[in-house]
Amino acid sequence: MARRSARRGSSARARIALAQMEPILGDVEANVSRHVAWARQAISRGADLLVFPELSLTGYLLQDLVADVAVSLDEPGPIRPILEMSRRIAMVVGLVEESTGHRFHNSALFLAGGRVRHVHRKVYLPTYGMFDEGRFFAAGDRIEAFPTPFGRMGMLICEDFWHPSAAVVLAQDGADCLLVLSAGPTEAIGRCSGSIGQATWRNLARVTAQMQTLFVAYVNRVGFEDGVNFAGGSCVIDPLGECLAEGPILEDGLVVCDLERSTLRRARTFYPLLRDERLPVLAREIERLLTLPAPGRTRRSA
Repeated sequence: MARRSARRGSSARARIALAQMEPILGDVEANVSRHVAWARQAISRGADLLVFPELSLTGYLLQDLVADVAVSLDEPGPIRPILEMSRRIAMVVGLVEESTGHRFHNSALFLAGGRVRHVHRKVYLPTYGMFDEGRFFAAGDRIEAFPTPFGRMGMLICEDFWHPSAAVVLAQDGADCLLVLSAGPTEAIGRCSGSIGQATWRNLARVTAQMQTLFVAYVNRVGFEDGVNFAGGSCVIDPLGECLAEGPILEDGLVVCDLERSTLRRARTFYPLLRDERLPVLAREIERLLTLPAPGRTRRSA
């Protein structure tokens, strides 16, 4: 896979806003209204792009409500108000998408100019601890970067970000900015560092930004659902690993900052990691691994 070049003519600066908000579980109409209100706030602060958390239009712990709140992109009536709002500000929203054959996906949509410009379906569905997504959702099967007026971008949803290969693919596909939508719960509170779970997310965002020399915008929701508390702590990390902006823990708020292409150029000049990646070597070794028996099995003798 050859790395695609950054989109020519993209702005030298883009202002991004992260909406660290609490959705209403199972109420798409009410959440659409909340999205419009957040969009107006972001516009008033000069933002070019507004990013919402995972499943922002539905809430997270849906379980048997998945089919009831699903939206088909062939009939996007329920989200028409935010499609119209995307004529004023580009947006990334999370929802349950109903695809062909009545499959339901945990999806992120990039909206601009009144249209859906890109869809990412969550690839890695966690089924451990409090998570049981594999029971209710179909897994996505594509990880692709895409062009925007602000440069080439990629989107991942929560668990996707814990698999480093996903960020590698997007960076090699030309992404300059990685948008990560999350519904990350509070795991524990440390005496000095606050939420231990969010400290781990921050470290992951910083390492990914530095190793792939791109911006990482991580947006996490807040609020309670069925006794689960979601932590917030959204942040934007630049390609040199510096935190440009961050949201509070456990409270809603709008995180706004500017992404400067000059920082991207400086990082990639100092650390030419993308240039030096050996994709043919990786492809060959992955092919080799795919021919091996599953762990714990032995090859049959000839």
